[in-house]
Amino acid sequence: MKSKVRLTITLVAKREYADEVANQLGSRCIEVRAEPGCLQFEIFRSVTNPNNFTLLELWSSQSALDDHAEANKQRAPLATEMFAAMSQREDYEYNRTR
Repeated sequence: MKSKVRLTITLVAKREYADEVANQLGSRCIEVRAEPGCLQFEIFRSVTNPNNFTLLELWSSQSALDDHAEANKQRAPLATEMFAAMSQREDYEYNRTR
């Protein structure tokens, strides 16, 4: 059985770009959710610090995530000048416990 893959990515936008980052990530979420094997691709914006975002991804398998990485090579990246810090990414094997 293939293991699902969970990614959590933390992004910190510069204050003056936070709304633009939110809009661009929202559009990206709609696009990526149509990819085969994408079970979740959602962006969350902090209520207490609106410059902070967390992206939650869930992929049906590592190969689906690999295909997504290839598709990302064709997309325009978000401009690095919009971010105050490097993003933090964690990959997990997804095993639902309840």
